[in-house]
Amino acid sequence: MKKLFGFLLTILVIYVIYLDLTVGTLTPSPAKQVDAKVETVVKKQTGLPSFEAKVKPGETVISIVEHRLEKPLPVSITDLIEDFKKLNQGRNPEKIQIGSTYHFPDYSK
Repeated sequence: MKKLFGFLLTILVIYVIYLDLTVGTLTPSPAKQVDAKVETVVKKQTGLPSFEAKVKPGETVISIVEHRLEKPLPVSITDLIEDFKKLNQGRNPEKIQIGSTYHFPDYSK
């Protein structure tokens, strides 16, 4: 009986690990639909040019901005963090969520 219980427990653990690795247990929050009015308001409030991007797994604020620029950052990381916080009502750039849409500073100009 102990062997059967151990076998079933092992199967359950393997199944849970498989499910976690393939489907995942955490689902990203639904992306919010943002229209042109919100982008205009953000630009007027901060005076910073910006673009919107949806965060994908493995991305950081730095990687998203560098990918948009297709070159290294032209500003310091401290300036990038401050600009990100201004554009997103003080949200911490270290805690961005996968699947959410944020405003990022646009340094291409």
